[in-house]
Parts: sequence; structure tokens; C-alpha cells
Amino acid sequence: MRKVYLDVCCLSRPFDDQRQGRVHLEAEAVLLILKRCESGEWHWVSSAVVSYEVDRIPNQERRHRVTEILRGAKEIVPLTDSAVERGEELKKLGLKTYDALHVACAEHAQADIFLTTDDRLVRAAARNARKVKIPVKNPLTWLQEVL
Repeated sequence: MRKVYLDVCCLSRPFDDQRQGRVHLEAEAVLLILKRCESGEWHWVSSAVVSYEVDRIPNQERRHRVTEILRGAKEIVPLTDSAVERGEELKKLGLKTYDALHVACAEHAQADIFLTTDDRLVRAAARNARKVKIPVKNPLTWLQEVL
């Protein structure tokens, strides 16, 4: 069973402005991935970092909607000291703080894939593919590969 980790960008994508083609397609991909997780075909792992970041979404309606989606996660990885240490290593590779912590938690959970709509994060992980222990991909790109 595939173990997938979705960052907050992914979870928020269905609530972004859908008039842009790319945003709409990514939102549909995220919803399909969540549906596969809900059906038990794939295993959705999240983390305390995702929960923390969602709790800080400034728009109350969006925060509520993303929180509702997050309840579907089958596993929540805590932010451990070892994940923080790994996050520091990943920051040295050019990842931003939250991104580094997300990747560290996904690695700790032994997720098969880390999904994000953040192009900068996808590129940073690709540049450091030998040091990042999990593939980091856009949900639309990844879905096209696995289906």
C-alpha cells in the first residue's frame, strides 16, 4: 500500500482560486489522492507540523475546511527531536524551515512520496535527491506517473 504525505499547500489547493488551469488540475489531483486514501487503497500519513501550520491559516473558513480534510489522515507523525535534527540538516540543503520539518516527518514515517504544489520545494528536493530520503513531487505529476 502506498504511503503518501501531503503538505499544507496540497491540502489547501482545493480552496484556491480554481480559475487558473494548473490550480484546478492540481486541486482535482489532490482530491483524487485523498479519495484513494479514504477508500483504503493508499495510506495518508500527516504530521504535527501539518496540524501546526493548518492551525495558523489566517482565513477562518479556509482553516476550518482544511482541518476537516486533515481529519482523514490515518497517521499523524509527532515532531520528535530526531525529526528536528533532520530538519536542520535539510535546511542546510536550502529547504525552508517548515518544508524541512515536513520532509523530515515524512522520512520518519517512511512515506513513499511527499506531495506538494510548491515548485521551489520540488526543485530543491530534486537538486538534493541523494540527500533527501523521499521523492518530492507535485501531486498532478505524481498521479500521472502512478495511474
